[in-house]
Amino acid sequence: MNLSNLKPAEGSTKNRKRIGRGTGSGRGGTSTRGHKGAGSRSGKKTKIGFEGGQMPLQRRVPKVGFKNPNRVEYVGVNLDVLQELTEKYTLSTIDFATLQEHGLASKNALVKILGRGELKAKLDVTAHAFTATAQKAIEAAGGTIVKL
Repeated sequence: MNLSNLKPAEGSTKNRKRIGRGTGSGRGGTSTRGHKGAGSRSGKKTKIGFEGGQMPLQRRVPKVGFKNPNRVEYVGVNLDVLQELTEKYTLSTIDFATLQEHGLASKNALVKILGRGELKAKLDVTAHAFTATAQKAIEAAGGTIVKL
């Protein structure tokens, strides 16, 4: 085999349809566009979602819900996760930088401490928000809370 006899695999390439090249071509006349109507004319464009005059899907389906523009999204971190962190890395304080370092929060995230699991270690926790159960559990273990 050399460069002079390279060719594509059998059946992998097709010849393109040559449209509008006379009646003898089999695709002359209307050039596969049908007779009259917008589709046969040049420059034919329809709106996205246009269904030929039928009520389009985006108008048939009812509007649902409401997006609150003032919603504050928090990244939740549970007490059992904090307990695991303290056992694994022997920590006494957990702040935003620590959570970021261990991949629990991104740099622009707001962190909320949630109350799942139990906390045995005495911790000083710094976060943007706390649930009531998390706050009680941290204080019961002898820790302190600082809201950012």
